[in-house]
Amino acid sequence: MKTKRILGFLVLLLIFGASFAMGISVAKEDFVGDGYEIGDVASDFSLKNVDGKMVSLSDYANAKGFLVIFTCNTCPYAKAYEDRIIALDRKYKSRGVPVIAINPNSKSGDGFAEMKERAKEKGFTYPYLYDEGQKVYPQYGATRTPHVFLLEKTAKGNVVRYIGAIDDNYQDASQVKDKFVENAVDAMLAGKEIDPSTTKAIGCGIK
Repeated sequence: MKTKRILGFLVLLLIFGASFAMGISVAKEDFVGDGYEIGDVASDFSLKNVDGKMVSLSDYANAKGFLVIFTCNTCPYAKAYEDRIIALDRKYKSRGVPVIAINPNSKSGDGFAEMKERAKEKGFTYPYLYDEGQKVYPQYGATRTPHVFLLEKTAKGNVVRYIGAIDDNYQDASQVKDKFVENAVDAMLAGKEIDPSTTKAIGCGIK
């Protein structure tokens, strides 16, 4: 895994170098950094919830896993998925896999005060945490909002089982054909292989 990441970094250097020489603009969100891969053990965190309390994964003693979703207030894609994220939490929290939403942005409209307003307005059923200082999202390798990381609690820690999109149609929930996250959680809880275990996250770049 380390070798692959080193090679990936060298490729990125070549791409950025060539792009700079040719005057081509390359956005940082077009590439995944040194984030988690499938099978990695995710580190815990302690972030402030909209109710003012600090939240960590270790707070959930009876959880079987977590849907860690990087999302925000301002992105149209994130807004389009809010009701579906609430539905995911309602469906899987009782089965031991709660949603833990994290706002990774540091920009106008995505401050802590605005987060509290949005959570109240939409009636979020899950923690909505502020990644102050933007320290957590780079560890995960999140690049978009929304960006989902399904973790399974195991004896060795919270293992990453799925990374990517919620489903295949952000525009219209009624037209979704592939419910990537639901399929992944169902497979994980049944002890089956998750396929696909990674998809491309569609959303706004983290700023």
